[in-house]
Amino acid sequence: MSDEREYRHRRIGDKVLRPETLMMGYGYDPHLSEGAVKCPIFQTSTFVFKRAEDGKAFFELAYGLREREPREVPGLIYSRINNPDLEILEDRLAIWDGADAALVFSSGMSAISTALLTFLRPGDAIVHSEPVYGGTEYLLLNILPQFGIRRYGFTAGVPGAMESAVEEARAEGPISVVLIETPANPTNALVDIQACRRLVDSVGQDQARRPVLAVDNTFLGPLWQRPLEHGADLILYSLTKYVGGHSDVIAGAVLGGKENMEQVAGMRTILGTMADPWTGWLLMRSLETLKLRMTSQMKNARYVAEFLLDHPKVRKVRYLGFLDDDDPDREIYQRQCLSPGGTFSFEVDGGEAEAFRLLNALKIAKLAVSLGGTETLAQHPASMTHSDVKPEHQKAIGITPAMIRISVGVEHPEDIIADLEQALEQV
Repeated sequence: MSDEREYRHRRIGDKVLRPETLMMGYGYDPHLSEGAVKCPIFQTSTFVFKRAEDGKAFFELAYGLREREPREVPGLIYSRINNPDLEILEDRLAIWDGADAALVFSSGMSAISTALLTFLRPGDAIVHSEPVYGGTEYLLLNILPQFGIRRYGFTAGVPGAMESAVEEARAEGPISVVLIETPANPTNALVDIQACRRLVDSVGQDQARRPVLAVDNTFLGPLWQRPLEHGADLILYSLTKYVGGHSDVIAGAVLGGKENMEQVAGMRTILGTMADPWTGWLLMRSLETLKLRMTSQMKNARYVAEFLLDHPKVRKVRYLGFLDDDDPDREIYQRQCLSPGGTFSFEVDGGEAEAFRLLNALKIAKLAVSLGGTETLAQHPASMTHSDVKPEHQKAIGITPAMIRISVGVEHPEDIIADLEQALEQV
């Protein structure tokens, strides 16, 4: 899309259109698709060139053989490289976070893996927060070291831990990536993105290039946290969660500035980790209701958290809206987050047995992993999503046998509370 068309489609006069308005049609012209009000599914592997010269020009751009001409739009070649459903979806995703570009992947893990492999090489180090999503944890601890990549973890929410991990890593060699997940999964501990950016800028003064700062924004994004505004280079998403929002699609995304995204795009093309057209179409559908769903889930979660906070069988509620004034995370939350979101964890009195009794007694909430769907989901991190983390390390990063993670859905909040109330009677 040319700069002129982009300007016109995002404004009415001097009025800048809001993201939730742009989700209904931005980047799509119905008259190019027989007047269809919704974008069709372009279920095709390849695209026809009008002339051989067009094919040549399209490939030159796709493989970086020349710079794009003013107002030139990359042509369609092959769905591993580009596809209308993915291109329109990526344009719309970029709006929410104010990114130069977005790329959609076949899963959250393919997005994370492709992004990390773009910037990490043998001998490099990655510094990362803990805890993180279980799949990310396995990648960091078990896969990347096989390629000679050093990893250094620090516990989110512990003062000085990040700085110590960076110092340890830089003493052994270059740091290429700093990866943080904030809020942490499943403890809801926060990592200060601005402090991370200052730290990577400092590291960049002592080595050939500054580390890339990547933020997994799945828990709060894109509505309730905007990492690029706080200094992040890349945003990572499991689109399976809140963006997809219906527990019926697997996908991921990477967003960021032009230079970094061009590198990630090249890696995605060769690895073949992009999403398919049908997934792209489903996600475009979901973006139209994203604000409605996330707002409802955020409000419901507040009611549920307040109920749990006062329950005699609940030992602790890890909800961002309940941070004490003397909690160091409170200042970060007020500066960095726009809402507590709809996913949090709590601990029952007892341990695994008591947590299992509650989970087994649920009638409305579904006992399942994942989060961000329209239905309320609950699971046991220590034995499920983070089961590959050794028990002693679980304890060190704040995951306990009594912990339950709940993703609050769009059901009536009083019904969710009634379900939890009867389940807690079994504890």
